[in-house]
Amino acid sequence: MNDQNQNQNSNEVKKKDPLLLDHNYDGIQELDYPLPSWWVATFALCIMFAIPYFIYYQFMGGASLKDEFNVDMKKMEEIKAANAPKRGIFNAENFQAIIASPTEIKKGEEVFINNCVPCHKDKAQGDIGPNLTDNYWIHDKGEPESLLKIISMGVVDNGMPEWQEILSEEEIYHVAAYVKSLKGTKLPGAKAPQGNKVD
Repeated sequence: MNDQNQNQNSNEVKKKDPLLLDHNYDGIQELDYPLPSWWVATFALCIMFAIPYFIYYQFMGGASLKDEFNVDMKKMEEIKAANAPKRGIFNAENFQAIIASPTEIKKGEEVFINNCVPCHKDKAQGDIGPNLTDNYWIHDKGEPESLLKIISMGVVDNGMPEWQEILSEEEIYHVAAYVKSLKGTKLPGAKAPQGNKVD
């Protein structure tokens, strides 16, 4: 008897509202409301776009993400190669002008503090990296040209990063001059000497 009453009520509601389907689940009726036209249009456009997209990338040799990455890497290598000669020529006059000026040395200290402290500590006394205040050199003998090369190119085997992609040429000159000025200051409590002594 109750089922008959529910079916009658459902039919009556159906007649009143054509969007209601003839389904009744514990008194809950299903609504047959159409999707918004903008949503249907968007879905259709996506399908239309997907068909030529799939054909192009799967059958017509469209560039994959790996291909695009390789192209970008090639461009980057070309840029690095083009800039390498400009940054690879040591300018002794420029270096001497910087190291002779306390103001310029101060600029080098700022570059050092902003970039080198994690490995060499705030006073260059050494931590992960070597102590830069003694008279010992690991990869260098104190020549400005080789010092700039180490800062620019890094020393991969010892964990020294390559800074030429991060610092400008001017910043590398300044920080090299600052490091050069620290040699022989022998900061108390600094890390034990490493490498060879250079007087």
